[in-house]
Amino acid sequence: MVPGNPAESMGFAMRDRVGGRERVLGDALDAARVGNADGFAWLWRAYQPGLLRYLRVLVGPAAEDVASETWLRVARDVSAYRGNADGFRVWLLRVARNRAIDDRRWVRRRPPEELVEPGWVPDTGTPDAWAGAVEQLDTEWALAVIGTLPRDQAEAVLLRVVVGLDVTGTAKVLGKRPGAVRVATLRGLRRLAEHSEIRQRGAAVGATGVTRRSAATPG
Repeated sequence: MVPGNPAESMGFAMRDRVGGRERVLGDALDAARVGNADGFAWLWRAYQPGLLRYLRVLVGPAAEDVASETWLRVARDVSAYRGNADGFRVWLLRVARNRAIDDRRWVRRRPPEELVEPGWVPDTGTPDAWAGAVEQLDTEWALAVIGTLPRDQAEAVLLRVVVGLDVTGTAKVLGKRPGAVRVATLRGLRRLAEHSEIRQRGAAVGATGVTRRSAATPG
């Protein structure tokens, strides 16, 4: 039986490997596979917030509906799923992306995927301007800014930075090579670092030395 007190505020980028969270999510997944409603509720609470953030950029106001369709499909097929909790997150996002494509009828010829596998592209890390701004941004504003990127870059940044997937997981969701994911992420982050609103906010923070976090912290 899955224990109570679900971690409602952890979101999609929760660190499953810290403490017992990986075991809890694994137990929840095992329970959901055999039709246990409490197990499925654990998974929903852990992954729904980040799923919605991802879908808001892809489909805008239709995010709630697409998320509901995604969970219905997952509930139908979870009994046949044989991976672990990390793999479940990737699978969930792939289902969501397919539902989003159906919703927006994105059936069109895709440009050829880049064949480059550059060894110099970093696996992690963000430009300082973006990393600094993200610490003091509200989520809706950040998603709106990410949504201004070309779609391949927006999805890569969402999955890598907002959702917290590694390069391999992101590549599986997007159906791309890991090298192409690294390139799209780096290009997206560079664009964000040059975004006028981010630069303005960064300058304002530099001038005042006050962020949302520090302003909200009592002296």
